[in-house]
Amino acid sequence: MHEQQGRLALLKALSLVGVAATVVVILVGAWTRLVDAGLGCPDWPGCYGALVVPDEARALAHSPDTPLEGAKAWMEMIHRYVASALGLLVIVLVVLGRPLRRRPDYPWGVSLGLLALILLQGAFGAFTVTLKLWPQVVTLHLLGGLSVMLMFLWLHLRLRRCASGRLTLGGVAPPRRRLTPLWGVAAALLVMQLALGGWVSSNYAGIACQGFPTCNGEWWPALDWSEGYHLTQAVGPNYLHGQLHAEARAAIQVGHRLGALALGVALLALVLSAWRERAMRPWLAGLGLAYGMQFLLGVANVLLWLPLWLALLHTAGAVALVLGLALAAWAWRALPPQADTIRQPTEKEWAHV
Repeated sequence: MHEQQGRLALLKALSLVGVAATVVVILVGAWTRLVDAGLGCPDWPGCYGALVVPDEARALAHSPDTPLEGAKAWMEMIHRYVASALGLLVIVLVVLGRPLRRRPDYPWGVSLGLLALILLQGAFGAFTVTLKLWPQVVTLHLLGGLSVMLMFLWLHLRLRRCASGRLTLGGVAPPRRRLTPLWGVAAALLVMQLALGGWVSSNYAGIACQGFPTCNGEWWPALDWSEGYHLTQAVGPNYLHGQLHAEARAAIQVGHRLGALALGVALLALVLSAWRERAMRPWLAGLGLAYGMQFLLGVANVLLWLPLWLALLHTAGAVALVLGLALAAWAWRALPPQADTIRQPTEKEWAHV
């Protein structure tokens, strides 16, 4: 038993490290994209056929049509190195957790799900390069990174509950409060808004609209929605700096703004509906603060013409918003369930008491 508790303590610590490390990977990836280093290495997983950035002569011999830009190549490789380290961390978590897999409350399925997700995310990283920054893949790669972060967080929270030994009646976990439909609406709108943000970034539409709240001096300018949200265009040859015309990019930017408005309304409704629970108020206040800061960062990026450091903060704000909603939902589930949702123990469960 003492050995199990020690192993659980190590797994808890490593899973929390995984959350922080994933945030770092997401931000490094965002910076790589912002400085146009996504194609700093034209191949994958190496860089001009090497595991480290080679000299100009070797790069020229490997890819004569793609001149080496050292700073961008190193930025891209640093992103790959930290992402690979994150993958190794997931493997360590699975290996260390395997002896506990038969324990009823151990989140073995979450560990395996995290491993599958990190492998899929690695594939999207490769496709980002081989498909030359195709917007669909770049957007899915961003959503995948956030999903990995959430899986690490979920694993950590489950491990904390497992280590605390909070079990009742024959190893059955205590009942948890159900999420209301409003939580689902808020989560769905957040995912949509994150996808819209990734679409803005991958299509270089961050400053397609000058000014706020108007767009290019108009409340409803000329917008090409069909081209801006055309998801079946051909791949390539290269999406660096984007390929869409101004009206299509403006449509993407306006769509992102409308998504922010819808998300804000949903989060406000969620906060108001759950505020009656005193234990929820710190989590709800944090969620509201994260949304407010993210909204202001988005406005500032438009008004200040997308400075790199501010664009990176906007990505960090998205990370904070995702963590805020996830932690608030976990806190809500941890509240005592309402009377009509409490499941009565079965005779078999009573027999184990």
